[in-house]
Amino acid sequence: MTITVNTKAYVADVASSPNSIPYKGPGATLSNLDQFDLYRTTPKPTKEFSGMARSRVKLSRTLTLTGALTSKGPLTIDVQINVPVGASGTDVDDALDDIAAGLAQTWAQELAKNLDLTA
Repeated sequence: MTITVNTKAYVADVASSPNSIPYKGPGATLSNLDQFDLYRTTPKPTKEFSGMARSRVKLSRTLTLTGALTSKGPLTIDVQINVPVGASGTDVDDALDDIAAGLAQTWAQELAKNLDLTA
């Protein structure tokens, strides 16, 4: 399977388990990361709670660095999503839309680039 993000195609690699799979991007080489990792954990219900479906998306990429002690370094963005069993698809879609829109805003960019909490 292939996933496409911003015109880049990421191709499924060998799954390390039935609950995770890496997708290699066009910049992936033996020495450079360019990868999405997808993970899932099924809900574990108790007597009082139906459980949480957990998923995770991790982007890893090797960057060329300027003004640093090394010429290359890893960038990682790791998003965990916990959805209670019984949540409506609309509620989940709304939350995903909100986080995607939020991460595209200046405050999120300033937090990631400059550790600025007040942008």
